[in-house]
Amino acid sequence: MHTVLSSPSKNVTIGADQPFCIIGERINPTGRKKFQEQLRSGDLSAIETDVAAQVAGGAMVLDVNMGLPLVDEADLLARAVRLVQSLTDLPLCIDSSVIEALTAGLAAYEGKALVNSVTAEVERMDIIFPLVKKYGAAIICLPNDEHEIPEDPARRLELVAVIVAAAERHGVPLEDVLIDPLAMPIGADTSLVVKTLETIHLIKEKYGLNTTLGASNVSFGMPDRHAINATFLPMAATVGLTSAIMDARTPAINTAIKAADLLLGNDDWGSNWITAHRARQAAENAASANA
Repeated sequence: MHTVLSSPSKNVTIGADQPFCIIGERINPTGRKKFQEQLRSGDLSAIETDVAAQVAGGAMVLDVNMGLPLVDEADLLARAVRLVQSLTDLPLCIDSSVIEALTAGLAAYEGKALVNSVTAEVERMDIIFPLVKKYGAAIICLPNDEHEIPEDPARRLELVAVIVAAAERHGVPLEDVLIDPLAMPIGADTSLVVKTLETIHLIKEKYGLNTTLGASNVSFGMPDRHAINATFLPMAATVGLTSAIMDARTPAINTAIKAADLLLGNDDWGSNWITAHRARQAAENAASANA
């Protein structure tokens, strides 16, 4: 099953037979005090740096989140979407829990966006899915509802069934539904990542849907987080994970993902692996020459 996202001049296809899709997470004010202050003053200039760094790091889609107290999020998100689209041809993921902001972001976007996100709460899906349908977008859905964030993979799969039924009811094609299998921090319970992997496998086997998750959630609270994430994502790719929202600026994780693509047969003739290797060599040689 293929999920195709687009900008006016570029398509990105997410699927089990495609290169793993890196969704850059950096355009987000969470935990960034200086960026928050800039946004409150209406200054979006830092986004230019964020876009450039993520594109250079190998992002294929960019997540745009303007969730911040005491701002007009709808206006800010629409402005950010237009700015990012003026800087790159990568498709975007419109990220907000506020309906008005999602609407404004989707209305400003040119192309087929990804929406982040909706839970399996029926009332919530009955609001978000018509919006997704109207703008021809794809959407990330989480298998938790108003009652629980389940640990049991079988229960998560039951909630995926609720999501699938809602998508079909609202006329959203299943190829445009990505499931977030709920990546929980291994620092809280060392069995949780195995449950996430099992959930991904079950979703792939029963529905064949594309999947995504917040990669940094897995290593939260642990030291050497990059090493954990760089190990986890290739493991998850082997059981069906097809994309992840992550920091595209992290070389160790990007290299691990490209290696997984190569070994899983999703990098024809190793071209992406070789191109990335040559780029690293060129950068190292340039750095040495300027030292």
